[in-house]
Amino acid sequence: MRFLLVLIPIIFTIYSLVDCAGTDISAIRNLPKWAWILIIILISPIGAIAYWIAGRPRRPGYPRGGSRRIIPPDDDPDFLRNI
Repeated sequence: MRFLLVLIPIIFTIYSLVDCAGTDISAIRNLPKWAWILIIILISPIGAIAYWIAGRPRRPGYPRGGSRRIIPPDDDPDFLRNI
């Protein structure tokens, strides 16, 4: 059990570091990519959590705040145009 308590934050930090390094520079929010990488490395589990909350790009198709709605493919003119 103690082994898992040490291993889980390390794995999460490594996963966050790889995710940040593989993300496009223009997609990362709030800080430059190099700053997020330093924060993840220097402040291990807390920096990784901060990256997931404030730095990771939002997934397309899930708008925040309800300003846009998700359009099904058969109603989306851009999708229908590409068929």
